[in-house]
Amino acid sequence: MKKLTVFEFITLNGFLSGPGGDIGWHRHGQEENQFAADSLQSGNTLLFGRKTYEMMAGFWPTPMAMESDPTVARYMNSAKKIVVSQSLKNAIWENTTIISHQVMDQIRRLKETSLHDITILGSGNLVTQLAEAGLIDEYQIMIDPVAIGSGTPLFQNISQTLNLNLTDVKAFKSGVVLLSYVPQ
Repeated sequence: MKKLTVFEFITLNGFLSGPGGDIGWHRHGQEENQFAADSLQSGNTLLFGRKTYEMMAGFWPTPMAMESDPTVARYMNSAKKIVVSQSLKNAIWENTTIISHQVMDQIRRLKETSLHDITILGSGNLVTQLAEAGLIDEYQIMIDPVAIGSGTPLFQNISQTLNLNLTDVKAFKSGVVLLSYVPQ
């Protein structure tokens, strides 16, 4: 069975994004970019909710993405991508499949049959649903040393306690810290 990993960056006070989906507070330093590039080299299938997918699809296939971070852009564009959405009918980004029904069953089957591990980027609502279904094998949470006044929390509206064990800590020179957890 393949591993399903969440990769999120959050504020010190636990927000995925600020008002209106703002993520301008996230520090994208050279060290963090290298970590992202190294992580993408594994060939994982990328899993998104609709909002994150549309944001990513609006940036990574562009000339600006190729100019600002060509290594990550190449990996993001060539990776197999799955977007979970009831409303999205057409995938505009290459190598994308849409899942709209029986999502938890389909992701469970994907873990059983996939040739590659699966990584969820962003997609807070989807992360909460998958956490509650017990489908997430690892959480990699990148905490930026910034607090914002309001926004969307990482586990918004989670209905049960999520107990985790810390497995790794990585500190970046920028002050960003990556915490890795597995479910208990």
